[in-house]
Amino acid sequence: VRLHSHDVRYGSGSGQQSVTGVAAADDGNSYWRVRGRTAATCERGTPVRCGQAIRLTHLSTGRNLHSHHFASPLSGNQEVSAFGEGGEGDYLDDWTVVCSGTYWARDSEVRFQHTSTDVFLSVTGEQYGRPIHGQKEVHGMAASSQNNYWKVMEGIFMQPSEVFKAEQYHAEL
Repeated sequence: VRLHSHDVRYGSGSGQQSVTGVAAADDGNSYWRVRGRTAATCERGTPVRCGQAIRLTHLSTGRNLHSHHFASPLSGNQEVSAFGEGGEGDYLDDWTVVCSGTYWARDSEVRFQHTSTDVFLSVTGEQYGRPIHGQKEVHGMAASSQNNYWKVMEGIFMQPSEVFKAEQYHAEL
């Protein structure tokens, strides 16, 4: 499924904007912007290191992927929501990129681990009824599993800067 959100709030827990999983590939509410962690700047096109903290900002609403100690509505795991205004939220918006190698590669699977509570961004089979019928619950799980691998499917990819290319492929010395 694709990580999805829209301006529909949870009816319990935090009451914040819901985050779900959908199968549709053509839904504009499944686009997220990768940004530097809270209170940090990140130059566009800078590769994301494995182990680096980032924020994912929902393009349509400007809210950040967020988690906290509320129970998720269906499974009772940790709630994942979208929070903030205009891309600004708080430290609970930070997620660590868990991957192999030095950098998050576009074609590779990654995990996102919440920096404050250590849960992994996960999706399993629980599905919502109204008003978001058929969408799957996205939540935080304490253990890593097959349910918390994610992969970039489409989007706009920035080429690394010339400085980065020179650092990575510098062969003198």
